[in-house]
Amino acid sequence: MNHKPFLFFAAFSFVLAGMFKPVCGYSQSIPPFQITLSNNKAFNAKDLPKEKPVIIIYFDPGCEHCQKLMSELFKKIDQFKEAQMVMVTFKPVEELPPFEKLHNTKKYPNIKVGTEGLGFYLRDYYGLMKMPFVALYDKKGNLSWSTKEQPSVDDLAQRLHNLK
Repeated sequence: MNHKPFLFFAAFSFVLAGMFKPVCGYSQSIPPFQITLSNNKAFNAKDLPKEKPVIIIYFDPGCEHCQKLMSELFKKIDQFKEAQMVMVTFKPVEELPPFEKLHNTKKYPNIKVGTEGLGFYLRDYYGLMKMPFVALYDKKGNLSWSTKEQPSVDDLAQRLHNLK
């Protein structure tokens, strides 16, 4: 019996599996994401300011835990002025303006709110199954901390402060 076709198929399957599997053990640097802002303009990782901490928050505007996090966060938003905040959802771009209006996000130049749409790059990159998700990166773009649980805003502020 000739095993060459089987071995070729097995090797080819492993290569394909490696190309298409989601990244659950994500790297220690900011992923090369792209989101669409409410004005339909693209914003991506290359647009992030250099030498500034970055907070990525993946959320769903309709999620109860996400709403609670955002409510607490915007009560203490001045504690996050030194960081670039990127708030990402998968919801359609039409759902961004009500969120932005509710939290007056346009008032803060360090906050970008956008959607990754149904491409789910960040959701798959971080291996997310529930929201909210928060990742904190230092000034050099290295992952400092992340959580897949609803974080304490005070804890996040303290972690950001400790990056100095």
